[in-house]
Amino acid sequence: MSRHQEDQSPDMGRILYRETHSTRAAVATAAAVLVIVVAAYGLLEAGVHAIGQPAWLIEPQVAAERLIALPAGITPLLLGAIGAVLAMFGLVFFLNGVLPGRRARHLLAGGRDAGRPAVVVDDEVVASSLARRARLAANVTPEQVMVVVSKRQVVVNVRPTSGVRVEHDAVLDAVEGELAAMALDPSPVVQVNVAPSGVIGA
Repeated sequence: MSRHQEDQSPDMGRILYRETHSTRAAVATAAAVLVIVVAAYGLLEAGVHAIGQPAWLIEPQVAAERLIALPAGITPLLLGAIGAVLAMFGLVFFLNGVLPGRRARHLLAGGRDAGRPAVVVDDEVVASSLARRARLAANVTPEQVMVVVSKRQVVVNVRPTSGVRVEHDAVLDAVEGELAAMALDPSPVVQVNVAPSGVIGA
């Protein structure tokens, strides 16, 4: 089997997906632990009640009656707070189950297309390289350039030196050229923002 065929194999695709997407293990473990704790407590209270001993916190029958009687016996403010907390936890679990959970990484597609080993690079490394190209194109110091890299977009913020004009198109062409050389997958769109006010040069 050739190197290119190995890189395109299902196992390689699974590995690359794992490297570019976060795992749900932490959230799944938290949910499992929560369910186990609640179930263990319910079993404990039921066992204590079965042998005629006083409940640790609340009798199972009393707890069931209070749940059925809701919202009686509880203030609207407290009820709303409890509902908001439960809704927040539910939303966290729902979003973790639905969203892809992408890590701040990109795949260098050029390596796979050329039959070379696949390479996964952190977005911080990509941002550093793009910031250097933007800085050289704008002729400014490193502190005057900030680059934010996301899955589908690269935002380049440049603060020019007072009295020195920054060519927007030159910075855009330089950053796009660097991205083209990297051949990122997925390929982000570049947005360059040049601040209207400059900084005093050193």
